[in-house]
Amino acid sequence: MAIEDTLRSLKDFDVSDLDPDNIGSWPVPILVFLWILVFVAVLFVGYNYHVKGLQQDLARAEQQELDTKKDFEDKAFKAANLDAYKRQMLEMEDSFGALVSQLPSDTEVPGLLEDITNKGLVNGLEIASIDLQDERADEFYVELPIAIVATGSYHDLGSFVSSMAGLPRIVTLHDFSIEAVRAGGGDLRMNMIAKTYRYRDGG
Repeated sequence: MAIEDTLRSLKDFDVSDLDPDNIGSWPVPILVFLWILVFVAVLFVGYNYHVKGLQQDLARAEQQELDTKKDFEDKAFKAANLDAYKRQMLEMEDSFGALVSQLPSDTEVPGLLEDITNKGLVNGLEIASIDLQDERADEFYVELPIAIVATGSYHDLGSFVSSMAGLPRIVTLHDFSIEAVRAGGGDLRMNMIAKTYRYRDGG
């Protein structure tokens, strides 16, 4: 009977009959629907303004925990291998010192030019000119280009270039150009840039 009464009241229901000042007189189904609507609204607002923020805080805390664990693992690994790192550092310092020793100082450049000239003469070349060019400074070293013009046979020029690798100082060769001295002749003229380096001490 109660269900029939409820259905009949809903059938005869008119929105204009609802009195906001007397909500208790509203039909039960309308009241139930209203309470469900309020409950859903409270859940929605509570989730978006409280629970969602807590979830974001939890996610940040979990990510921070992972980052902290990774940082701890990295530091623990480094601590466990500290002696190996120290040995590696000493080896690197020795290697760096050996490389720096191959970079000429200002006072050794004349000796390097003499070595280049001797290499040319030993290989049967005629050294037309050796000209120092302007230095170019880099972060850790200073580059000194040397323009070289030499004349000789093809094989003598090749031997000269190969012998440059045997110099006690670091020298790199760049910008080669070879041309015949005269038409029909066997001699060739080679122009190239030899670059040597010195350590930029004191920045």
